[in-house]
Amino acid sequence: MKLIEIVEALPGAKLYGDNDIQITSITNNSRECSEGSLFVAVRGFQTDGHKYIASAVDSGASAVICEEYNPNVQCPQIVVENSRRCEALAAAKFYGYPSKKFKLIGVTGTNGKTTVTYLVKHILDSCGFKTAVIGTNQNIIGDEIIETGRTTPHSIELQGLFSKMADAAVDFCIMEVSSHALELDRVYGCRYSVGAFTNLTQDHLDFHKTMENYMKAKARLMEISDVAIINTDDAYGKQIALSSPCKTFCYSTVGDSDYKAQNIKLSSDGVSFSLATQNYVLGIPGEFSVYNALCAIGIAKAVGVEDGKISAALATASGVKGRAEIVPVNTDYTVLIDYAHTPDGIENILSAVKGFCDGRVIIVFGCGGDRDSSKRSIMGEIAANMADFCVVTSDNPRTENPKKIIEMIEEGVKKGSAEYVVIENRRDAIEYALKTARKNDCVVLAGKGHETYQILNSGTIHFDEREVVKEILSR
Repeated sequence: MKLIEIVEALPGAKLYGDNDIQITSITNNSRECSEGSLFVAVRGFQTDGHKYIASAVDSGASAVICEEYNPNVQCPQIVVENSRRCEALAAAKFYGYPSKKFKLIGVTGTNGKTTVTYLVKHILDSCGFKTAVIGTNQNIIGDEIIETGRTTPHSIELQGLFSKMADAAVDFCIMEVSSHALELDRVYGCRYSVGAFTNLTQDHLDFHKTMENYMKAKARLMEISDVAIINTDDAYGKQIALSSPCKTFCYSTVGDSDYKAQNIKLSSDGVSFSLATQNYVLGIPGEFSVYNALCAIGIAKAVGVEDGKISAALATASGVKGRAEIVPVNTDYTVLIDYAHTPDGIENILSAVKGFCDGRVIIVFGCGGDRDSSKRSIMGEIAANMADFCVVTSDNPRTENPKKIIEMIEEGVKKGSAEYVVIENRRDAIEYALKTARKNDCVVLAGKGHETYQILNSGTIHFDEREVVKEILSR
């Protein structure tokens, strides 16, 4: 693609240098540059991409997008007001605006995003559509599975994925849209047929600082969607619905809404409820499954799927890896893995388990390092008030001291009623919980979910809790 074609897609851009250069790749990483590369200098929170322009040019970059003209740079420069947004626009242009070739569905919220996207995928697959998914667990294009490093990819990677989806002739892409992605313009320039909001509970305040900022970031999805599906049992959802600029449908279990679940029944096998004249069954336990189902129903209806087809599809839907996942064990107690890593997540999974567990509920959990530290004691208090026994351990400590993280969790645990122990090593903590478990108990391994690794100060190690449980019980 000619450089001038990309320049024309960037509002207010000024080109200094030859516009006839051929661009063969686009990147914001100077180490990935080669001849034909367009390097985008983005101002980040930890570093400034403008510092690496010289390195990018030395590596062969043929042109640069930046916010300040540098007379010492010996290649064409495209000077823009906001290089982060222009990165997204340039990538979309470079790949030929691929997301316009299928319908884009976005799901945002603190909890439930992954499950909702998989439920919607299952519904649409059952109707004969070809689908793709972008999210926390993995990216999927038809039958192809692509591993992922974050909930929503950076804009260049995202547009590359969209391009592969367009080449595969998908009908729908259902994607998780994180608050970081919305705040940092990773999805800038995208247009969603449907944007959905699940809920908002404390998380990521290390980045957003306040819940108000966190909510505003999530609400941005409605500004770039044609139709919104919003949980108005959530206090923040009510605010987002009131200010939503697009056509909006609300769902709930208690308040007035467009989609209100009634006759709700919860069991260890799943949930059932009615919506208007249609009955629905979903084989995933917990009240939160009703909300996830309602969100998926709202999305499916918004893209034209009939009620009967939605109901039939949900009845055959299975759970998602790492979300209320029962581990197959030959014991007289139950072992369950869940991604719960927020106060609301801990409360939801423990509430679900208490609904079917005939014995004690034992939870093994910790909190991630280099992340919102204010939620740690809150999670500890919730766990100690809802579980019968807590094993406080390490999660992904990253660069923080695990002992310090655990001490902050303990501040909350001590306010609760449950007995607890502290075992820093997560493998040892799991072993302790399994050895402590008695007949009819349920051991909940919370925080890791689908992850098959643990991030320590010394680096990332392989750590799949399914393998850990199997190895421990084999002894």
